[in-house]
Amino acid sequence: MPYKVLIVDDESHVLRVAELGFCRAGFEVVTARNGQQALERIAADLPHLMVMDVQMPIMDGLETLRRVKSNPLTAGIVVIMLTARGTSINRLAAEAEGAVLFVTKPFSPTQLALEAQRFLSKPTGGLKPNETSPL
Repeated sequence: MPYKVLIVDDESHVLRVAELGFCRAGFEVVTARNGQQALERIAADLPHLMVMDVQMPIMDGLETLRRVKSNPLTAGIVVIMLTARGTSINRLAAEAEGAVLFVTKPFSPTQLALEAQRFLSKPTGGLKPNETSPL
């Protein structure tokens, strides 16, 4: 059973590029267009990993990250943040909230999937592929 990744971005082309990279790396991919949709997708189908934009409508990535990490049922999800504006304030805020990596756009989808696999293979890397959703 492959790792499941939730990619969250309000830009269609970013979703497509990231989805392609993760599919090629053998991940099962689910997408969302904003933080609120992401929380709905998590409740329906708990992913092992989230790759999420910082700036989005409805609910931004930092607020979504806070909600994911503050919930004991979802706190183990590995989160990688994406941004077009790689400010140190956003990076520090994301790291403080529990993101494992902060990636500036444009990015290599192949490299992003490799980095994700590296974090997921660590002993504390969230749920394993054969674990079921506690939700």
